Amino acid sequence: MRFGLCCLFLAEKISFRTTTAKVLSAMERKKALVKVSDICLHNADNLLLAVQAAQRLGIGAFRIMSPLLPRMTHPEVGYELEDLPQAETISARLSATKKFAGEHDIRLSFHPDQFVVLSSPHAHVVENSVRELEYHVLLAEMVGADVINIHGGGVYGDKAAALARFAEVFKRLPESLATRLSVENDDVSYTVADLLPMCTNLGLPLVYDVHHHRCNPDGLAECEATDLAAATWRGREPYCHISSPREGWQASPKPHADYIDITDVPQCWRGRAMTVDVEAKAKELAVVRFMRELSAGQ
Repeated sequence: MRFGLCCLFLAEKISFRTTTAKVLSAMERKKALVKVSDICLHNADNLLLAVQAAQRLGIGAFRIMSPLLPRMTHPEVGYELEDLPQAETISARLSATKKFAGEHDIRLSFHPDQFVVLSSPHAHVVENSVRELEYHVLLAEMVGADVINIHGGGVYGDKAAALARFAEVFKRLPESLATRLSVENDDVSYTVADLLPMCTNLGLPLVYDVHHHRCNPDGLAECEATDLAAATWRGREPYCHISSPREGWQASPKPHADYIDITDVPQCWRGRAMTVDVEAKAKELAVVRFMRELSAGQ
């Protein structure tokens, strides 16, 4: 298994900065672009440090935070990369990340925020979602990320109709986006069983989140769900997610714990060729401990 770290570090001196539309809109445009350019360069520098740290720690995948280039798609304060004073340097840093990740087989991905909803009945929500995903494609091409993972979205009183809308939007997406997109079962609305028919029909990979499956079961056994989800990747290395409940399974199981309880790993996952993103509050400390404990138990 390849193990993935999600976005941030706890102990490593690596950080990412952001800003708000309110702050940028209060500034003269040229000054706002200088400010956001500095933030983007800082983030590009730290992304390279992040991937280098992952490689040093033996972590084989890294999920990149979505606001790497903050507020880029905002309707009022948004910008193009070439608008930034340090655009060439930012691009060079991102290219260096792509080169390093490729040389060391570090898999990169994105997981856009929950407001990206392709199943919405509201045209403006879908339009904004596609625009946000196109921003992620821009980043993915610059850094070499192969997966942009989203959720199914809302049910809106009719799950079948919502998934049909999702499918129709997916069919209209540009190839550069469609070939990177994946969808994940969630802990409220869409189970593995709900998503599988659509994923199979569209050739859309399904990311299997075992924690979500336990919170929102569908009658599939975990190993069966793992196999069915893996088949949707059509020869590519599947992605899965794991986390442990902060208060245990007898309490509210949805909040994530600092570390992974090794007993939460499905037995059938051991020895599989797949990427497992570790969703734990202790970040890289949790991934390293998880890898050590899993290795000791094999």
